[in-house]
Amino acid sequence: MEQPIHEELAGFISPTEEVSRRMFVVTSLTAGFALAVQPVQAQTQITTDTNGLVAGEVKIAVKDGEIPAYRAMPAKGKNFPVALVVQEIFGVHEHIKDICRRFAKAGYLAIAPEMYARQGDVSKLQMNQIMPIVAKVPDEQVMSDLDAAVAWAKKNGGNTAKLGITGFCWGGRIVWLYAAHNPGLKAGVAWYGRLVPPPPDRANPLQPKHPVELVKDLKAPVLGLYGGKDTGIPLDTVEQMRKAIKDAGKPSEIIVYPEAQHGFHADYRPSYKKDDAQDGWAKLLAWFKKNGAA
Repeated sequence: MEQPIHEELAGFISPTEEVSRRMFVVTSLTAGFALAVQPVQAQTQITTDTNGLVAGEVKIAVKDGEIPAYRAMPAKGKNFPVALVVQEIFGVHEHIKDICRRFAKAGYLAIAPEMYARQGDVSKLQMNQIMPIVAKVPDEQVMSDLDAAVAWAKKNGGNTAKLGITGFCWGGRIVWLYAAHNPGLKAGVAWYGRLVPPPPDRANPLQPKHPVELVKDLKAPVLGLYGGKDTGIPLDTVEQMRKAIKDAGKPSEIIVYPEAQHGFHADYRPSYKKDDAQDGWAKLLAWFKKNGAA
């Protein structure tokens, strides 16, 4: 069985536990898959073509410069609904790009900004080297960069009045945070991201709040998709989140796939569970449509 890759453990690492003092700057996206996930499961990997699409790397202006992002959208038409796609811990590698193309085939302008651009290039690193870099990424920076991606989309063919967000693993947690941040968001879908704070001795001041602490602040409904056999996101924490949503009277929902592991949507990894992944994707599209993000 595959050893689970627990992106959420990044929240347990102090930002002072760095691989090195050197600051990396990512100016372009990696080609292919991140080193940490290789070899990929070629027999299940999904590859979405670019026929009828405009797809590729773009640069997004942010407060302190620019960051690379992957964008995919239909080649014909305009005013497309916008889907923000938030990466796994591995950065914007081939899987995240393919998800953008899947959204574009469904009529969206999808954009995935590289969230670690200031802190380091994780595409050529092993897992133990990646996690300290990710621990240095402030939530505040991520929220600001996502806002910048929305602004870019608005100027480049997107209708940000129909704005949705989805994210995976590390990005799953970010979906909940962004739903508490942006009043213009219409819907979010979080795939197996961390929900609760780490123990006090592992608290990271760059990640001051976690989803369960922000439920009352949610400005858009979020659908959370979790695996019943995910050893990195214990079911009791998922139930904590479900209870917090109910107690706050929010229209968000939680779905647990009983037999799914962490990363069940990741078709390039052994954790992929086809039926649950396909069901989750169908529910994502329906959730976006139901809540005005389509």
